[in-house]
Amino acid sequence: MPPADAPAGPDAAPEEPGSGPGDRETPAAPAGTEDTLDLKLTEELLALISEDRNKAARRHDPAGELLGDPATWPGATTEAGGFHLVPVVLERDLAVLSRWMNDPAVAAFWELAGPESVTADHLRPQLEGDGRSLPCLGVLDGTPMSYWEIYRADLDPLARHYPARLHDTGIHLLIGGVGNRGRGVGTTLLRAVADLVLDNLPRCGRVVAEPDLRNTPSVSAFLSAGFRFSAEVDLPDKRAALMIRDRTYRDHL
Repeated sequence: MPPADAPAGPDAAPEEPGSGPGDRETPAAPAGTEDTLDLKLTEELLALISEDRNKAARRHDPAGELLGDPATWPGATTEAGGFHLVPVVLERDLAVLSRWMNDPAVAAFWELAGPESVTADHLRPQLEGDGRSLPCLGVLDGTPMSYWEIYRADLDPLARHYPARLHDTGIHLLIGGVGNRGRGVGTTLLRAVADLVLDNLPRCGRVVAEPDLRNTPSVSAFLSAGFRFSAEVDLPDKRAALMIRDRTYRDHL
């Protein structure tokens, strides 16, 4: 399921062979000097880099302030109706969330079908964590109809697979009610939630997402909601489409 940017941005073209610093002829190392030219990034080193990024972020964002509190965010007026995010309360919301997770169309991508304990085990680390991932119900005109995860993408394992920037914020989404699928509601709410993130997290410059590349309706909904396709990324459990909505271009897409 759902895990430093190069100055030119994640979509910059790779340097042509022979044009970059790594392609210059390197003098031979002096005798007796350990050869480190072939050092490669191992999983252990990537983990250390990720932990360093986490520590740096925690210095700037004390626990509890990583994403703020979506309960205090104002609602959004959308073409589909009035919408707002409500943080999940396990005792109150587990039954409906588990029912949604057992919908075959949802289970194919979330892989959380089964008894309520399966969904509970997915929610608890977020609810009991340091606030880097916040599970929420999406309530449309007073009716819970979607599930969202708002998370710090730069502190997530996803950051090992793309050039993350500090304060990148990710979103995961499922539409719970069949009646709300296939008629543009997902697109409308994706745009609304991305706007809520950008409005309420001023240090966030980009909203990112990584839907399964096979989930064509989801990828299409992100594109229609003002996200751009940035890259294909191989994650541990899927090949994903990296989608990005930039604060800079939000009024133009």
